[in-house]
Parts: sequence; structure tokens; C-alpha cells
Amino acid sequence: MTSPQRSATMRAVKSRDTQPELRVRRLLRPIAVGYRLDRADLPGRPDIAFLGRKRAIFVHGCFWHGHDCPRGARAPKQNAGYWSAKIARNRARDADSLAALAAQGWRALTIWECELKDEAEVSRRLQAFLA
Repeated sequence: MTSPQRSATMRAVKSRDTQPELRVRRLLRPIAVGYRLDRADLPGRPDIAFLGRKRAIFVHGCFWHGHDCPRGARAPKQNAGYWSAKIARNRARDADSLAALAAQGWRALTIWECELKDEAEVSRRLQAFLA
């Protein structure tokens, strides 16, 4: 892939309203209403936030956030040093965001892209988290 093609591909990667995020929001509708999206005023900019309940939900892509599943463990062959450093920075930023939210009295839940294969289990976790 040429550099311009790679740039076009990376520009197409969305940061909000991704398919995993939309699936989580669809699961949330019957459980709880009144959430807000992409709150830039909160540490880590949670994908979904329940302000009154002080609950934040992050929907992470396994590759981008270095999950320990097969998809997250897959390392790119091209420019491997760049990608390993980028994913390490993402993981460190995620940990800092969770700690900052906890310091402000928030509870956070992370839903990984691979976990959405079992929507019933994700729905159960969401219910327990918001109860």
C-alpha cells in the first residue's frame, strides 16, 4: 500500500459512532435512558456517560487499545515500532483516564469490541453496572 493510500485508510477510521459503539448504545436503550455521548469535559472522553449517576462507559477497539484477545494481539508487520509505541501510549492514556475518573468519584466500565460477540452477557454487565 502506498503512503497516500495508507493515509486515506487511516483518515477513514472513525473515533465516534463506530459499529461497536452503536451496538452498545442499542443494548443500552431498554436498560437506561439519558446518557450523553463523547463528553470532552470528562477525563478520557468516555463514549457514553450518565452524568447524574457518575457512570462512564468506554467502548474500545481491541486492536487500537491493545486488548489481550487474538485481534488485539495481532501486530502490524509494517512500521511495527510505530504501532507498538502507539498502542502502548493508548493503553497508558486509558489507565490514566480511568484513574482520573475514579478520583472524581466516577465509576467506569470498559467494553471490548470482541466482547460484543455475546450481546446477552454485555447487556447483563451493563445492567449490573448501571444498577
